[in-house]
Amino acid sequence: MVDRTLSAPGKLFLAGEYAVLWGGVARVAAVGPRVRAYVRRRADRRVELLLAEGRLSGDTTPLGARWQATPSPAFHFVARTVDLALRAVAQDSPGFSIAFEPSPTAAGQKLGFGSSARACVLAAEACRTAMGATFDALKLALVAHASAQQGKGSGADVAACFAGDVVRYRRADVTALIDAGNKGGFSGALTSSPPIDVWRVNPPRLPMLYVFSGASASTPGLIAEVERALAPKDRERFVLQSDALGLQLEEALARGDFAGARAATEALQALLFSLGPTRTPGLERILQLASAAGCVAKQSGAGGGDGCLVFAPDTAARDAARESFTARGLFAFPVSTEPGLRGEVQPALELVRWTDAAA
Repeated sequence: MVDRTLSAPGKLFLAGEYAVLWGGVARVAAVGPRVRAYVRRRADRRVELLLAEGRLSGDTTPLGARWQATPSPAFHFVARTVDLALRAVAQDSPGFSIAFEPSPTAAGQKLGFGSSARACVLAAEACRTAMGATFDALKLALVAHASAQQGKGSGADVAACFAGDVVRYRRADVTALIDAGNKGGFSGALTSSPPIDVWRVNPPRLPMLYVFSGASASTPGLIAEVERALAPKDRERFVLQSDALGLQLEEALARGDFAGARAATEALQALLFSLGPTRTPGLERILQLASAAGCVAKQSGAGGGDGCLVFAPDTAARDAARESFTARGLFAFPVSTEPGLRGEVQPALELVRWTDAAA
């Protein structure tokens, strides 16, 4: 029997929001808390996907899973990943069960840590393990995540969850791979496609804090609104500014230079607010509170909700800022960089029990 426990981190954008969609560079940190998945190869051809929300069952085929029912929204991303993994192998494959831990929430809302991207990464590696396959799990997760969103998204969150630490990432064009996944020839297309442009860089040497605004954002809706309003020439100018400021922030964080990081962060936030719909009273409040505590903050992600990443000159300032946020009813906690996707020595016993109960 093949069984394995995997884990992957979440992600937080340091820089490059929106710019990465238009050819720019994203800088993204992989952060905890980690989420685990447990995979077990089966003796039959069945596929069982287990979430806190329930179970999705089907059978393996070279053309994807033959699901007993249309996957519900909770299973949308992982089911698409399984389908593409089976098409990447393109032959009769053993069945398997995969159980996924829930992603962390605050007041019942997602934190903006890339839960769907992390789910695709875990599902891709779980399928690869169960089937003894050799496909590139990062590429497959990128294609699955984009395909599940009708080709939208940059994939920066997928790359960070997979690679870990801090990554510098340029968007991969997976249009042809999505097409091959839908029409045929996916295995060959995946193998022959170019490598992903992702690089690990030096981690921040400043203490960091994540503050949740209290409201989740609709990233696709924000992107669509921004792209409707921004002409191609304006996008080009935005990308040039974002890339330059992102490099400044990356280098200042690697040096532990708070003054340099503050200047770059404030300029990046002003650039993002210039887009219009990313600005909200909740985000502005976090920025003001961070500044009052001697720190600096910026939105992490598309804005319009979710949260902010706070950089502090030292741990005392970070802890004081956290107390200030908490006293005002905001959910705040320290974050640090995490390794990427990995196998765990200790099994996730609750997930093992779920799998046993569903057998």
